Amino acid sequence: MPNKNAAGSGTIRKKTVVRNGKPYTFWEARYTENVGQGGKQIQRSISGKTQREVAAKLNAATAAIKAGTYQAPDKATVGQWLDEWLEVFCTNSVKPLTLSSYKRIISTALKPAIGSIRLQELRGTHIQRMYNNLSKSGRRITIKDDSGKILRDKDGKAMYTTTGLSAKTIKNISAVLHKALTVAYRQGMIPANPADIAEPPKVIKHQIKPLEDAQIPSFLKAIEDSPFRNAYAVSLLCGLREGECLGLSWKQIDFKNHRITIDQQLQKSKEKGGQYYIAPYTKSSKARVIEPPALAFEYLEAERRSQATARLAAGKLWNNPDGLVFTDATGLHYAVYTYYERFKRIASSIGRPDLRPHDLRHTCATVAIAAGADIKSVQDLLGHATASFTLDIYAHTSDKMKSDTANRMQSYYDNLKQA
Repeated sequence: MPNKNAAGSGTIRKKTVVRNGKPYTFWEARYTENVGQGGKQIQRSISGKTQREVAAKLNAATAAIKAGTYQAPDKATVGQWLDEWLEVFCTNSVKPLTLSSYKRIISTALKPAIGSIRLQELRGTHIQRMYNNLSKSGRRITIKDDSGKILRDKDGKAMYTTTGLSAKTIKNISAVLHKALTVAYRQGMIPANPADIAEPPKVIKHQIKPLEDAQIPSFLKAIEDSPFRNAYAVSLLCGLREGECLGLSWKQIDFKNHRITIDQQLQKSKEKGGQYYIAPYTKSSKARVIEPPALAFEYLEAERRSQATARLAAGKLWNNPDGLVFTDATGLHYAVYTYYERFKRIASSIGRPDLRPHDLRHTCATVAIAAGADIKSVQDLLGHATASFTLDIYAHTSDKMKSDTANRMQSYYDNLKQA
């Protein structure tokens, strides 16, 4: 028998207690976690239904103590750790919009599924079951007829169906959980990250559908009477994201040298009743300087003249503290929803109801590549982190480039033969 004061020693015994007026029998192991100054012991206990189960747990604990890898049991739950992670490690280190997204994912997905599990008892199987369940059941979707009218039952209640969360949404949930558990691991709270062995559903990449060459003139003609005419055109010609376009300020535009600095965007916090704000780019969202075609500056000049007229008409009501390029009649920024809704009307009018504002960005990239721009230049134009990411998105376009290169090489060799 080991010395009773030695760290890593333990004993197993059978116990019977009374619960709800009835005897309940189980097995309990007690072991010495540590021996402090003066021989003071720190005792821990492990319980289970069978002697074999408890013996296995005891062996694992005592072996870890002797190997120096032992971690004292912590009663903190996954939910409690997620709250602490948000407060201590995220509040001052991530963007407001990102923090808002983290909070929403934790409250709506992670806590309901695994929040009550003790952090040290969380396993990959718990996380995998969560992913599987999220894929099966998710948000409620109202059922509509062909005209878009919501169908209702005999009591007048809206009819709906449920659908699982998309693979992309679950991947976002997975990313937040993995970040939080990685910090817990680095803090020594868990021996490993259980999210490493769980697999979220694979995201199927959908082929992008930019405007085709013949559709671009139709689009530019269709936006002529829209209050968003210049905004849509600039997005198309400069490859801007929606937030970058709506958050564009005059100070970012160099009319003399035909350059635009993209270093901020309009964002809206995700909380209920969230407010719009201008978010400056940081190191994680690197600013970029682009040189779009001269046509882009013609639209910007038109917007500058239009805004000057609107400012005179508004008088004291004019309010544009951020010096935004695209505003309403009183200088206020546009709402993203309005920008999107008006765009969808125009898209439908040219036979492309599937088109999204973001597809203007895709169109800009494909036009640049078709015009002979290399992938690195397109990466810089769009502000992607790596050229490989750009290539992954526009692989179908690069295939055309490969074909063109092959044809040029063939012509070169043909000329050599004739020489």
